[in-house]
Amino acid sequence: MLYNLKNDYSEGAHPNILNKLLEINLVQQLGYGEDEYSNQAKELLKQKIGNTDAEIYFVSGGTLANLLVISSLLQLHEAVISAKTGHIYTHETGAIEATGHRIITVDTKDGKLKPSDLEKVLQEYALRPHVVKPKLVYLSNSTEIGTIYQKAELEQLYKYCKSKNLLLFLDGARLGHALSAVDNTLTLENVAKLTDVFYIGGTKNGALLGEAIVFNNPNLAPNFDYVLKQKGALLAKGRMLGIQFLELFKDDLYFSLASHANKMAQKIAEPLKEQGYSFLTESTTNQIFPILPKGLIDKLSKKYLFYEWKAIDKNTSAIRLITSWATDESKVEEFIMDIKSHNK
Repeated sequence: MLYNLKNDYSEGAHPNILNKLLEINLVQQLGYGEDEYSNQAKELLKQKIGNTDAEIYFVSGGTLANLLVISSLLQLHEAVISAKTGHIYTHETGAIEATGHRIITVDTKDGKLKPSDLEKVLQEYALRPHVVKPKLVYLSNSTEIGTIYQKAELEQLYKYCKSKNLLLFLDGARLGHALSAVDNTLTLENVAKLTDVFYIGGTKNGALLGEAIVFNNPNLAPNFDYVLKQKGALLAKGRMLGIQFLELFKDDLYFSLASHANKMAQKIAEPLKEQGYSFLTESTTNQIFPILPKGLIDKLSKKYLFYEWKAIDKNTSAIRLITSWATDESKVEEFIMDIKSHNK
C-alpha cells in the first residue's frame, strides 16, 4: 500500500479522543451542542483566546464553516476578497458563489494578502451601485501553499480593514500548524484580537472531524444558531464535536500534534535543500512544495501518494507533500533515502 503524503486527514483521530468518546459513550447528554462537554470546550477555548465574550460554534468541516460564516455576514450585494489560491475559490465547488456572493480574487506570490491588495480592490469596485460591494476579507493561516502570516502582517491587515469598514475572517483549517511553525510570531490570543471571526481546525489536526468557529465580536452572530439549523449544520449529537475540542485543548495536545506534523515536513525539506532542489514556496508548516525532476517524481509515486501540484517546465514539476499529526517518522526517513538514492 502506498504511504499517504497527499493530505493530513488520512488517519482517524488521536487515541485520547477515541478513548474519551468510548468512556462517555453511554452518558446521556442534551443534544444540539447543549451538552456539558461542548459547554466545557467552549469555556476552555474562551480562556485560550483570552475573550470570555466570544461566541463559539462547532461544525463538522472547513468548507461548511466558510460557507456558513461568509453567507451569514454578507448582504446580497456584498462580496468577499480572497487570494486567488484561497480555498473558497479553488476547492469548494463554488459554494460561496452559489449563495449569490462574488469572490474577488487577488494574485499573490505567497498566498497572502496585503493592505495594498485590498486598497486596489476597493478602488476597482468603487462605482456604486453598479458593482458588488467588497465587505469581507478572507485569509487562511496557514495558507493553501504553506505560508504563514506573521503578527505584524495580521496587525496591518486588521487595522486597514477597520479603517475601511471591512470584516476580517480567518480560515484556520491548519491554524495549529501555522501557530506551531518555528518562525511564527502569532499566538491564539493575537488571532482572536486581530480578526472579526476565525475558526480552529480539528479535522486536519487530530480530530475525527470538526472545526470551532469563533466570533470575536458576538454582535456579529446574533442569529447564527438559526443559520446552523437552517443549513443542516446543527448536529443532534453535538457532543461528538465538543468532546474532541475539549480533548485537543487540554494540556495543549492540539499544538503538540501540529508541531509533530511540521517537524516531519521540515525533516523532508532539509535534505531536499541539501540535494540542491528548490521549492515553490518557503514553508515552515506541514505543507511543502519541492520542485523535482519528472524521473524522481515517477519513482516516488510508486511508493507514496502526493499531488503533482504545478508543472514548472517540461522536465520539472512542483509536488505537494503534506505530513500529519500521525506521520510515521520511519516513513519520512525512508522517503529521504529514496530521494538520496536517486541522485547517486
